[in-house]
Amino acid sequence: MALGEGCPAAYAPLEELMRRRLGRECLYVPSCRLGLYLALRHWCRPGGRVLMSPVNDDVIFFVVLAAGLRPVQAPLRAEDGSIDVAAVPDAAWQGLSAVLTTNLYGNPDQAPGLREHCDRLGVPLLEDAAHAIGSVVGGQPVGTFGEASVFSLSKHTGARTGGFLAIADPSLRSALERARDELMEPAGSVAELAYGLRPYAEAAVRGLRLVGAARATLRLTGRQEREGIRMALRPGELEQALTAAPALADFTSWIRVDMHDYRLAPGPLRLRRTQRLLSRLDGLLEAYRAGVRTLSASRWALPRPGPVQPLFRVPLFVGDRDAAVAALARRRITVGYLYDPPLDTYAGPHFTDPSPAPQGAAWFARHALPVDPLRADTVLEVLDELGSRPVRPPARIVAAQPAMQGGTGV
Repeated sequence: MALGEGCPAAYAPLEELMRRRLGRECLYVPSCRLGLYLALRHWCRPGGRVLMSPVNDDVIFFVVLAAGLRPVQAPLRAEDGSIDVAAVPDAAWQGLSAVLTTNLYGNPDQAPGLREHCDRLGVPLLEDAAHAIGSVVGGQPVGTFGEASVFSLSKHTGARTGGFLAIADPSLRSALERARDELMEPAGSVAELAYGLRPYAEAAVRGLRLVGAARATLRLTGRQEREGIRMALRPGELEQALTAAPALADFTSWIRVDMHDYRLAPGPLRLRRTQRLLSRLDGLLEAYRAGVRTLSASRWALPRPGPVQPLFRVPLFVGDRDAAVAALARRRITVGYLYDPPLDTYAGPHFTDPSPAPQGAAWFARHALPVDPLRADTVLEVLDELGSRPVRPPARIVAAQPAMQGGTGV
């Protein structure tokens, strides 16, 4: 096997960069979603229940199902979409196999409180830090509270490939590495070439204002896998797939959405580009923080205590989100990472345990406008021109929530 084509030694420079950042053993994975599947399979027995956020990517929901586990939707804080630890009823804590954080848009979940509950219950805390590679809680990096955490290199770095599975116990590395290698698909020259050309092709499409035409082509060729915010659930097919779980292959049509190479071993080009981008991460995080400061000072942001986090997206809260999305699109700013409706509404009680207090998640999912902090000035200009009206969570929702702990804000 050639170096850089699924060879573990080729991943060592990337892993060392992340190891120094976290102070934890880090295992390179082709994608965050594959890393999460590995973690769930290692720490949870099939048939178990996993507490998670209902405002989350549906891909993550299908990863949990593919691991043979039952998603349990948690109450959320309307202000930031984080798990509302105090609002989870005692009955929901009982019988859990794991707790899975989201750290939505980079805003940390209440990791110390979740860690305390997990320790008392004797279950693992797993952290999805895809949006939170630079976020901290009490001076401690997100991704260092749980038994394991997963990171994405497709977000802040813009590598469009790769991620990490970080683990508290380094003695588990060999077993997880073997499991990863069994699930990865071999690198191919066509896929590697397509990866190398993709940034130039996308730049040309944007420069020529052909985004609409490109999307139409994807729809015509069957590559457009989402007609709306959520992908099609296809309950009949999902029911059949569940009979085979845990089994990743049976869920591929859902899990690969937006990333068909999520299991692909990286070739030399991917690894070189990813290492170059990851080595520049600290400078990028400063740019994100600067944009977060600008957006957080606007009338559409909710005030948050604690240090400025390098959020991947900043949730602004507007009265007519659809109009704001359309206005931003006219300025060639795409609003992604929308998770509306919440997963319990999307999937229904047949496939998930619904949240016992869904109001906070429903409000956040409907009104949050997640915008790129690197485009902060243009975003605010567009919202001003549109006359977009800021909104706040209804008093009845906020009153039902306990006071927010410090140190988790933007």
